[in-house]
Amino acid sequence: MSLVRDVILTADDELRYPTGGELTSIVAYLNQGADRARVADVLTSNERKIVDKASRQLFKQRPEYVSPGGNAFGQRQRAQCLRDYSWYLRLVTYGILAASTDYIEQVGLIGAREMYNALQVPMAGMVDAMVTLREASLSLLSTQDADLAAPYFDYMVQGMETLA
Repeated sequence: MSLVRDVILTADDELRYPTGGELTSIVAYLNQGADRARVADVLTSNERKIVDKASRQLFKQRPEYVSPGGNAFGQRQRAQCLRDYSWYLRLVTYGILAASTDYIEQVGLIGAREMYNALQVPMAGMVDAMVTLREASLSLLSTQDADLAAPYFDYMVQGMETLA
């Protein structure tokens, strides 16, 4: 879940103390704590703005999603798409705070194929959605903060691509 937890669990599983390198990585993680919290705060505070911008961009690029027969056609389906955007944005903020992609993997990617296949949502569409979510989110951040956040969005996009 977090770097600190992962280091402790790994060391404990191997019946050893954390190594010097592991302790150095914990120090780096803790030193970035304020930066991670700031990025998470910007994303959280701008959730509605990010979701609106990302969804407008997606539906502009892929109008078939909101056309009759599309997966986001109608108020109910569109609301579910926007709910998913918020959910994935939240997962990314957790990853940023924890400095770990584990939660994104466990909660956001494992089972995504089954869920979206059951709903007949094409995974390629989810990739498109995650790319626009990434772009909308990073556009609100400074270059330094975007560099910190981008790997978590990239991990999610790449994970969705492998499911497509």
